[in-house]
Amino acid sequence: MPKIIFGDQIITCDVGENLRKVLLKHNAALYNGKANIINCMGIGSCGTCAVEIEGELPERNWKEKARLSFPPHNPEKQRRLACQITVENDLTITKYDGFWGQGDRRLF
Repeated sequence: MPKIIFGDQIITCDVGENLRKVLLKHNAALYNGKANIINCMGIGSCGTCAVEIEGELPERNWKEKARLSFPPHNPEKQRRLACQITVENDLTITKYDGFWGQGDRRLF
């Protein structure tokens, strides 16, 4: 079972689970501010679930490339959309400030 480190939480899940769903199931603070109410529910269009991820990941799909390539996101930052990630192995997640998680100040 893969292990996900998110702040002070250590979460395990099954291989193949969606990262966003796993984090929400474990009450992890994935969204900043009102983004926990105003988000696209995992279809990859809003970008509010942007996080930095350490661990082995697949290449960005077209939804991630499209959303993370325009403001307020910056494609040069190493952010990924949690809703578009399938958990295959251990991951360490860092959440940043800003409504979309686009800021420079680490929250977790």
